[in-house]
This record gives sequence, structure tokens and C-alpha cells, in this order.
Amino acid sequence: MRLRTTGAAACAVLLATAALAGCNRGSSTAGGRIGIDMPRTDTDFWNSYQQYLERDLDHGGPAALPLSNSQNDIAKVVSNVQALTDQGAKAIVMAPQDTGAIASALRRLAEKKIPVVSVDTRPDEGKVYMVVRADNRAYGEKSCDYLGRKLGGRGRVAELQGDLSSINGRDRSEAFAACMKKKFPKITVHELATDWKGEVASGKLQSLLAQHPDVNGIYLQAGGAFLQPTLALLQQKKLLRPAGSDGHITIISNDGIPDELDAIRAGKIDATLSQPADLYAKYALYYAKAGLEGKTFTPGPTGHGSTIVKIKNGLEDQLPAPLVTKDTVDDKKLWANQLGKKK
Repeated sequence: MRLRTTGAAACAVLLATAALAGCNRGSSTAGGRIGIDMPRTDTDFWNSYQQYLERDLDHGGPAALPLSNSQNDIAKVVSNVQALTDQGAKAIVMAPQDTGAIASALRRLAEKKIPVVSVDTRPDEGKVYMVVRADNRAYGEKSCDYLGRKLGGRGRVAELQGDLSSINGRDRSEAFAACMKKKFPKITVHELATDWKGEVASGKLQSLLAQHPDVNGIYLQAGGAFLQPTLALLQQKKLLRPAGSDGHITIISNDGIPDELDAIRAGKIDATLSQPADLYAKYALYYAKAGLEGKTFTPGPTGHGSTIVKIKNGLEDQLPAPLVTKDTVDDKKLWANQLGKKK
């Protein structure tokens, strides 16, 4: 990964003499540097999150080691975090995709008194200083409510679920199912588990469409992983019809990446929930720095439009994730309209 630093020459010398030592990025931080593990870089959402992290670090953010990438592999998360702490990280930012398998690593970090900020996912066990995340049950509920109303309470919906070993996949799936059962019992929901993999989603959706050609709604739990494979399949099957036309399949997604907004503008999908990649990066660094400084927080409203809630293993700052439709897709406040596509 390319390093950006105002002390490029000094960094080069350090890297030549100590490959694992890393170099400071951003301003100095009392108490040490931050270690950051990227969960993956194979989706537009996480690429955007990384862009925001790098921008914030390069413009006065806290001192940090070079970013590591665990590539959606929980074993790599553990080894990367160990490497970061060996390099001197005194606070860790991570986003473990398998939220049940990170507990032992969190226990080791707690023993070393290293504060952990978990982004987008809430570990099932193990102490965390702060979780920076949107309310994922609200994702499922809002997506259900939007689809149910657009379909008039009747129809057949394909739900492309995320990894059910992840709290996000479980929260979205459970909330979507409960909402559909309660509010729209005449809609048949086909739950398609995908492990957040686009090729798995496409294959299962193709099989479902062959068996049930009357599918008239699709819920994409992660637009970054599922949008393009879904649109390509519908195009191939001649099922990608503009919103408002006969035979259009109503689609709601979750992420809020630029491609989803473009698809809404083009009438290919109908809505998305904008997961705040910019705020994830901003407040991940904010809380990591606060952890280094020994600051504490309590449940309640914050000064940045969110709410901190108590969870069994720490605190969670639940950031807002607005619904985006054709009426709001050009709102300049949406992060995807500020950042643009990663080149």
C-alpha cells in the first residue's frame, strides 16, 4: 500500500532499516500510534471507507501505522492486529467480518490495555472501547417497509443476505424477516445466504428466478458486493426494466455507494440506505484518539447527530443511515455525492 507522509525521506530510511516499524501518518498523538486493519478492499463501500481514512490521516489526523488488510479472513485479522501491536500500536481500529471469532484477540488486547474501535460490526464477545456503526436492524426494517409498500403488500421477494456469522448479516436478516411477517404477511420472502460474495448471490438469484419468474422485489443487504452482479444478471435475463414501467423489479439496497446512486438515477434500482463511509472513518479515528488519551463516554445523544448505546461488551455509537430514493439521490450531503468513484 502506498504511504503518504510529510516526511517521505525519513520514512524511507526507517523502512529500509526496520521494515516492520512503520512510519507516522498525521499529527502526533499523546500515548502512541493507531493500528488500522481494513476488512477488505474488494467492494466499493470499503474502498470508499479507506479513501476517507487516508484523507483524514493525511490532513491532520492522529498518528497511525500503515494500514493492513485482512481480506475478509478472520485469521488474517488476528495476525494483522498482532503485527500492528508488535509495531507499537497503542490503539486498534478493526472491522471483523466474522464477529463471533474475534473474542480471543479482543481479550489479548484488553489484557494489554489497548483500546479497540470496531467499525461497522459489533463483536459478539470481547471488550471494545467503542463500536462505530449504524443501526443494522433499522436497515432491515426500513428495507422491508419500503419494499412492502412499493409492492402493495403482495408479491415475491429475493433477499440477498450477508454472512450470517456477522452481526450485520444477522441483524439485517432478522429485522427484515420480523417486519415482513408482521406487516406484509402476503409477501413471500426467499432468503438467500451469500457470505457477502457477489458470485454466490448471482448464482442463487439465477436459480430462484428460474424457479420463480414472478419475483417482483429484491433486497440487497450490501450494494457494494451485490449490485453489479445483480444488475448484470437481470440485464442478461431481460428483466432489467426501468422503474415505473411494467415488469420492473423493485430493488432496495444497503450501502449508499456512488454506483447505487447512479443506478437510482437510471431507474435500475429504487432505493438504498446510505451507510456513512465518511463518518465511519471520521469517528473511528476520533474514538481511537480518545482511547489513547484515556477519555470516557456515556450512553446518550452525541453532538454529531447520533446516539451512543450501551452494549454488553462496551459502547456503540449508532450513526445515522438515511433512505435514498430518486427524490433525494442528488442531496449534496450524501457522502457518495462528495467523494465520487474510486479511480
